[in-house]
Amino acid sequence: MIRLIWAPVRKLLQFPLVQFSIVIFLILLMQAADEHTILGEAFDGLDELVDWSVRAVSAVVTVKSFTRSGLTFWLMIAYVYLACWALVAIARIMLGLLIDIIGRNNILWLRHPIARERGAEAYRAWLPLERIRPQQIPQAEWETTYAWPPNNAPPYPPLAQRMARGTAVYAVLLAVIAISLQEFTPVPVLSWIESGLKRAVGL
Repeated sequence: MIRLIWAPVRKLLQFPLVQFSIVIFLILLMQAADEHTILGEAFDGLDELVDWSVRAVSAVVTVKSFTRSGLTFWLMIAYVYLACWALVAIARIMLGLLIDIIGRNNILWLRHPIARERGAEAYRAWLPLERIRPQQIPQAEWETTYAWPPNNAPPYPPLAQRMARGTAVYAVLLAVIAISLQEFTPVPVLSWIESGLKRAVGL
């Protein structure tokens, strides 16, 4: 029932223009708040972070008045958006843990509806795997191999290994893009990075 009621609100909040409007409203609200309040102190910290980011970018490329104002505007929006995303992610994790505790201890006799809903979600996730199972392989063996190993370990690498692999892939991709822009376009990305590093070392 709660999920059905919350579904239209969640779809509305997932709309990019609504998210952008909420971020702008939060920035204006923090800016208008008194400096001695939590919102005022948060805006002061955000302002210092944006100023530091603009100075970091200016150490790599030349930043003039128009570019500086644009960077200030979009960096402030990006930081507030990331903060909101992090808060929502933390709230979702905490809510999931709370639901786990409620279901495990059968608080308010909610174990049955929670288990039924999660069972339906598990079935929807399991069904694509079952569609490609060959007929000669038993279902239990198929699930043990690809879905639920016998030692209760997840069938994917640990989080640290996945993060390291993703970071390496993105680093290689960015390096390829930078080299391609340096060699085949008039945008000297590598020269900008080199000059920025020299400025940073000089500072």
